[in-house]
Amino acid sequence: MRQTYVVTYDIAHATRLRIVYRVMRGFGDHIQLSVFRCDLSARELVELRVLLAEVIHRDEDQVLFVDLGPADGRALTCIESMGKSYTAPERCAIVV
Repeated sequence: MRQTYVVTYDIAHATRLRIVYRVMRGFGDHIQLSVFRCDLSARELVELRVLLAEVIHRDEDQVLFVDLGPADGRALTCIESMGKSYTAPERCAIVV
């Protein structure tokens, strides 16, 4: 089962910030500066945490994981916005 997470980060050094951004792009959708929405299996969550742990400096940087629940349940409706409306990205397979 996939869980939806909001992952946000505050990285102190520009080089590490770019690396963290690239890692995150492989796991979720960029919804705001330093904020991603990720639908992850338990294995993918562990994988993401391992990759980020290799990049960040624990005494200078911070990454927060907010579990929104099952991807096909409550997580679809629990993000609210003010101003511009938030629409969850539509996932579809692309066959080449």
